[in-house]
Amino acid sequence: MFIRDGVTYEFHHMGIPTHEPREGERYSAQFRMYTSDAECELMRVQYHRFEEGSSLPELLRTAPHAAFKVSDLAKAIEGKTVLLGPYEPIDGFRVAVIRDGDAPVELIETTLTDEQIWGRAKSGTQASIYRRD
Repeated sequence: MFIRDGVTYEFHHMGIPTHEPREGERYSAQFRMYTSDAECELMRVQYHRFEEGSSLPELLRTAPHAAFKVSDLAKAIEGKTVLLGPYEPIDGFRVAVIRDGDAPVELIETTLTDEQIWGRAKSGTQASIYRRD
């Protein structure tokens, strides 16, 4: 955890683009993207696989990204190049992706526990990004 310009940053997960289908993928029609979770012990890792025509920025589709929980999302993105958002893919979980040098960085503002976040993502409940209509 660290503080920069009055905002607290805490590492949350790593996102890695992939071309390989993986077991347990969840589909987001909004972004034409599949997401799956890795079996890691020390940190959370998500793999993202994109369909042709995904609306997400190329940098996010091609480069790994670190994700941090922040104490104030609006302040954290102030003056930054915002690639995506802010938006709420999971109820109570606001996200923006910025460009930091040549790397995408996901910033998250939430009061949800990790169990609530990952549970909603996996089940699609209260998670509009993975809504199964």
